[in-house]
Amino acid sequence: MFVDQVEIVVESGKGGDGCVSFRREKFIPRGGPDGGDGGDGGSVIILAEPGVDSLTALAHRKRWKARNGQPGRGAQCHGASADDLVIHVPPGTIVHDAQRDFVLKDLAEAGQQVVVAQGGRGGKGNVRFKSATNRIPRQSTPGGEAQTRRVRLELKLIADVGLVGKPNAGKSTLLSRLSRARPEIAPYPFTTKHPNLGIVHVDVERSFVMADIPGLIEGAHKGAGLGHEFLRHIQRAGILVHLVEPEPADQTDPLANYLAIRDELREFDPALGRRPEILAVTKADLPSAAEIRQQLAHESGADVCLISAVTGQGLNDLVAAIVGALDRQGQESPSP
Repeated sequence: MFVDQVEIVVESGKGGDGCVSFRREKFIPRGGPDGGDGGDGGSVIILAEPGVDSLTALAHRKRWKARNGQPGRGAQCHGASADDLVIHVPPGTIVHDAQRDFVLKDLAEAGQQVVVAQGGRGGKGNVRFKSATNRIPRQSTPGGEAQTRRVRLELKLIADVGLVGKPNAGKSTLLSRLSRARPEIAPYPFTTKHPNLGIVHVDVERSFVMADIPGLIEGAHKGAGLGHEFLRHIQRAGILVHLVEPEPADQTDPLANYLAIRDELREFDPALGRRPEILAVTKADLPSAAEIRQQLAHESGADVCLISAVTGQGLNDLVAAIVGALDRQGQESPSP
């Protein structure tokens, strides 16, 4: 099961109380205070971990609580501090405060983390209050209170290239041909039920990540079909590859389908409408594929690839176009 949104409640650990204690040793009638400090409570940390690709592990556990710190003891023994509770999520996860509705942190890169609930500080033992005027201190401080927070996690996959198009346009087949990803493939619409990622290796030193989302239909940005649930996963993609089927099974016009999907992308996020796009007509072995390619080139004013994921026709040209677009994008990005 692929899960890309989940809401959980996190609670940090309470700090251990400070101890009030006095030395009781033979031949030392005025031993003085020796109460130790309490230990710190554990914090709750959300960490972007490489290799984690879904929020599924969090879907069935709605409450996450760190351990409390231990109280201090006599002989100036400090209580043990609790370990932090680390929740592992995929890179690309956005952490929201669900109650106040603001973003705590966008964990866009592996290794980034955010403390969502700070553990309580340990209380002070009475030895801390000893002074020349207070030789028998009987006061201590309690441990800090735990923090509770309701957190919403939203996953936006990290990909260099996003595949878009109508259902059954050949996105999953293309991804399986260019990478080792094995998405479900069948001759009917909406075979893809969740996003798939694949790494496309260009050569020994060059590769890029490609994402395939469920097919889009008109009205997707309003909730029609399946793709609207996953459009967020191509928001981070630097380049879009738009696949157009020359002979749709529903007898619709390929050119109209292309324009409809472009409108859906703009309606969902205007930035997606401005994203660099590579056009490709799939199923090149069909009789009308070449004609549809010419129509799309005339309409878009851009070069259009003609490919077949089954026979391999045009795939090298498509990969070369993607690499060129990624290189141009890297040159245009400001240096840090």
